[in-house]
Amino acid sequence: MERVLVTGSAGHLGEALARTLTEQGRDVVGIDILPSPHTTVVGSIADRELVRSCLSGVTSVLHPATLHKPHVGSHGRQEFVDTNVTGTLTLLEESVAAGVSSFVFTSTTSAFGRALTPGGAGEPATWITEDVVPVPRNVYGVTKTAAENLCELVHRDTGLPVVVLRTSRFFPEADDRDEVRTAYDDANIKANEYLYRRVDIADVVSAHLLALAKAPDIGFDRLIVSATTPFTRADLADLHGKAPEVVARLFPAQQAEYARRGWRMFTEIDRVYVNDRARSVLGWQPVYDYGHVLSALAADEDFRSPLAMAVGVKGYHAVSTGPYTVR
Repeated sequence: MERVLVTGSAGHLGEALARTLTEQGRDVVGIDILPSPHTTVVGSIADRELVRSCLSGVTSVLHPATLHKPHVGSHGRQEFVDTNVTGTLTLLEESVAAGVSSFVFTSTTSAFGRALTPGGAGEPATWITEDVVPVPRNVYGVTKTAAENLCELVHRDTGLPVVVLRTSRFFPEADDRDEVRTAYDDANIKANEYLYRRVDIADVVSAHLLALAKAPDIGFDRLIVSATTPFTRADLADLHGKAPEVVARLFPAQQAEYARRGWRMFTEIDRVYVNDRARSVLGWQPVYDYGHVLSALAADEDFRSPLAMAVGVKGYHAVSTGPYTVR
């Protein structure tokens, strides 16, 4: 019987993966430093003996466990290295020893860092594909990029099939920028982001499960996982300054739908995540895009997936911490 190890099983994506796999009738082992209904083993992924025991009988690994961007202000750099780098290396090496057939590492579009934003006022928005070279801006991006490189190294050295998925925003917590939270309703912010930098957790889960199944044939790859953008390269010059006009042209009903809620489109969109390669390589068909958002709004329905609503808001810290965690 297939047995899947899910790291970070008490977190947003870990729980979503564990829920879905269990519903599919698969045997799931969940590991997290926090207990939860979806956590089988409480402990650190940097604990080699613990990881080795968790991998007994495991056929594949889904590895979303990480220290995130919201932890940059609350955790030291060494803690990021211990979890994001050492923890990932431990999982990779012990997966090889256990004969695991596929390994999926959850990375982040934040790894692109300073490569994401235009050079200055009037510059076109950036078109972000897997060909863009990351320029990390903080320890989160540095350690996720290092972990990606370890995934590739271990694949090259041992043949372990590994797929790296660079996911865009799917967290339900409030935006961390004060000026954005002040100017826009939270649902307005998230709706806008589906145009260029957000993805629903249900689509993230489907991408992970496809990557898990196809990793042996793929070998190694890095793929961007984000909602399908309606934009093309021809829109980039206008997006950085005239985004409302571009969106209104593509979605004629958008302005009226926003007006009845008192919502606004962002004046500027600085980057566009492109998921073409993930759709091609994995056969991935994300459901929750901006068109879906507008259809849900027109029907006065929640545009989130049932899975996103079931997982809910978790926060990132044990106590209330800025906009990231409210206890």
